[in-house]
Amino acid sequence: MEKTRVHNFSAGPGALPLSVLIQAKQELVELPNVGMSVLEISHRSSMFDDIIQTAQNNLRTLLQIPNNYHILFLSGGASLQFSMIPMNFLRESGESAYYLVGGTWGKKAIEQAFREGDARKLWDGSSEQFNRMPASDELEIVSSGAYVHITSNETIQGIQLNWEPTFGVVPLICDMSSDFLSRPVSIANYGLIYAGVQKNVGPAGVTIVIIREDLLERIPNGLHSMLDYGVHVEKSSTYNTPPVFSIYMANLVTQWLLGDVGGLDKMAAINHEKSDTLYRTIDESSGFYIGHAQEDSRSVMNVTWRIEDQTLEQEFVNEAYKCGLHNLKGHGSVGGLRASIYNAVTLESVNALNKFMLDFQARWG
Repeated sequence: MEKTRVHNFSAGPGALPLSVLIQAKQELVELPNVGMSVLEISHRSSMFDDIIQTAQNNLRTLLQIPNNYHILFLSGGASLQFSMIPMNFLRESGESAYYLVGGTWGKKAIEQAFREGDARKLWDGSSEQFNRMPASDELEIVSSGAYVHITSNETIQGIQLNWEPTFGVVPLICDMSSDFLSRPVSIANYGLIYAGVQKNVGPAGVTIVIIREDLLERIPNGLHSMLDYGVHVEKSSTYNTPPVFSIYMANLVTQWLLGDVGGLDKMAAINHEKSDTLYRTIDESSGFYIGHAQEDSRSVMNVTWRIEDQTLEQEFVNEAYKCGLHNLKGHGSVGGLRASIYNAVTLESVNALNKFMLDFQARWG
């Protein structure tokens, strides 16, 4: 299997740990001591209770999540959260919500908030083609409001907020879809964190939401049940049938992070080693490769760049594909090249890409 698998740099769904895939393959027909597949078990069974509870416990251990936070496993991806958040916390609050618009996903999030109430841009990077995140002294001090919303990592532009803001009593809400579990974070700084798992935690189909207890008191009455965080907390993520298999896979990945990797500090160190390797090659290419992100905003998860002669970019993608280096074309909205190097992308894969980049420059530079 290892010899035939390609190097996968997809932005999402992203690569999964090989050991996790092998375990899932071994257990697919029959979970140990269960007699049926995880694809067949009831979401109200004791077997699934064990899976979802273990996943929650693993997340609490990895992120040191305090007891006054609930962990939910929801459907609909981060895109549904763009709507649920303002529905739950802005619609009848009588206050303003503030959005840090650092890239495509921050922009999409505020577009949904506009429909529910007074949503304002705390910072907007569009005038600079979203090539950086703000410094701490560039953000307006928000002393009151429904919430502040940030996106910690913008996958399309390859920029990352490399510091953690705080806003006192104003709840901080963060879309961590593409850097969730890639590094330690201070959970107590946030009122709510959400992340689609298909980057770092599992296959598409489930969104993890970590929500502080006191925020539940702010939810207005009369929301549709599926859009009400309080309902999902009360029903322990099983108000309807949840994405059982995706939760099972997320559980396996959290076990991998705890066991094989050894925690988020070690995962962060590995991720920095991977990204530093590629950024070094870009920086030392004498302008042949041109990075999109400003240096202090470079994403550790999504490395984005152009070739000085942009007519060579498709040749780069084609040649890389033949060498087993897949999914390196940049997002259609911005073009260029992108390597998504999430947790499960190995240093071996990054080194293979790095070697190819050096060789390509030698031949075409």
